[in-house]
Amino acid sequence: MGSVCQVLDQVCRQVLDQVISWTRIMVHTRSFSVYLTLSPPFSLSLSLSLTNHAAAMTVGVLALQGSFNEHIAALRRLGVQGIEIRKAEQLLTVSSLIIPGGESTTMAKLAEYHNLFPALREFVKTGKPVWGTCAGLIFLADRAVGQKEGGQELVGGLDCTVHRNFFGSQIQSFEADISVPQLTSKEGGAETFRGVFIRAPAVLDVGPGVEVLAHYPVPSNKVLYSSSTVQIQEEDALPETQVIVAVKQRNLLATAFHPELTADTRWHSYFMKMTKEIEQGASSSSSSSVVSVGETSVGAEQAKPDL
Repeated sequence: MGSVCQVLDQVCRQVLDQVISWTRIMVHTRSFSVYLTLSPPFSLSLSLSLTNHAAAMTVGVLALQGSFNEHIAALRRLGVQGIEIRKAEQLLTVSSLIIPGGESTTMAKLAEYHNLFPALREFVKTGKPVWGTCAGLIFLADRAVGQKEGGQELVGGLDCTVHRNFFGSQIQSFEADISVPQLTSKEGGAETFRGVFIRAPAVLDVGPGVEVLAHYPVPSNKVLYSSSTVQIQEEDALPETQVIVAVKQRNLLATAFHPELTADTRWHSYFMKMTKEIEQGASSSSSSSVVSVGETSVGAEQAKPDL
């Protein structure tokens, strides 16, 4: 923030030296923009785009309930700072967010109590990276089935249908090795990842813009319907034997299992690289400053007018 203030101070001094007054200043979440206007017959607009480094260095972890401490510990092992998020205004201090596993209904009630849903939806809509694990996957889904009576509020943004307790109750929790070719291609290591499924959801269907990152084989007597998970006896009645447990869509990543409960930090590293790619894309699209003098527009890399 100090460097931003120095830049603004320098611009102000140059303007004042020419007896020119400020007209307005606009500050954006991702960058700082300055707009100046000269008295007629000349006009000048100057925009500055600077990265908010303080926000870029931290990852927010929604800390209403669930395994947020484990996520923060995993980030720490990668040398990344994770901070607990409990209030809407705290989202302004981070450039990416993890929604951890936990009891999704309880998390939803707490998020509603703290009026977090509007801010969470806005965070997703602005294109900032968000990763949901287990209950976080349910939060990010556009559609959810298998919910308790009355359902629960969702953040949305991920074009998929999720079954809230597809794998059963708490006592039916399990661990399994999952084939993760996309993760391995980016992060290296083993071709499988040890998935920890605790009262876990599953993705029943995805939209055309969703990339499937991992499947898990389901028992041959389990049929997937949008309304429920139904047990039958005929093995050949199941149209497919794989259920989706990890997906990605633009700025959103979601896993049905808990990577934070393992010593393997590859999913956290994957999310950090995804975050960096998104931030670099946003930075490159907004970094082309343009100076306009009268009817002439000059790119930032070209000769600058003498203020």
